[in-house]
Amino acid sequence: MGFRPAELSSTPIINKMKTLQITGTPRKELGKKDAVKLRKANNVPCVLYGGKENIHFYTHENSFLKLIYTEDVHLVNLNINGKQYNTLLKDIQFHPVTDRIIHADFIEVSEDKPVTVSLPVKVTGDSVGVKAGGKLRINKRYLTVKSLVNDIPDHITVDITNLKIHDSIKVGDISIPGVEILEPKNVTVVNVTTSRVAQKAEEAVAGEAAAAGTAEKAGEKAGEKTAEKATEEKK
Repeated sequence: MGFRPAELSSTPIINKMKTLQITGTPRKELGKKDAVKLRKANNVPCVLYGGKENIHFYTHENSFLKLIYTEDVHLVNLNINGKQYNTLLKDIQFHPVTDRIIHADFIEVSEDKPVTVSLPVKVTGDSVGVKAGGKLRINKRYLTVKSLVNDIPDHITVDITNLKIHDSIKVGDISIPGVEILEPKNVTVVNVTTSRVAQKAEEAVAGEAAAAGTAEKAGEKAGEKTAEKATEEKK
């Protein structure tokens, strides 16, 4: 048993990327001392890349609450000193002990230039294979994609309803309009494997089938012997 394209729906549900607003203030001074001072005031030093020049700014740490405490990807509208920038969060650093945000990098994007981002994979539906005792495995929790900003979804939702035991959905089975998935097509995204419960059930069924086959063969042999005996008696 393997993947059956005609039975499985691998077309993801498209959720367009949401936009968040963040207001930043240009940094007048750079360096570690200024960064420490900003962090003590609960601000986060940031850098915006991708434009004609890098822009150093800071924003309050609360600005990141809806941005980082979610798996979804967001387009960030940065307002720095009254000027608007369409951006994506490129990197974020946390303090190793307190886990507070200590630095963030953004990259400026434009509507006519494709960007590369990592999108989270979310599954929906109740797999018939899982209901039968199988175990769902999510092998790729993120997929790297390339697309124009307006075509990028905030995540990829894959319907696993029709996945049976031993079935899988691979990268090549997923299609998103306007989006190129940069992972190898033969990479398995999700699959349903045989659990101990399902394996025992399969073994029991196989055992019953084998026993039935043995009994049938035994019956056939017994019938053949009876027929042979009757033939000999007639002689």
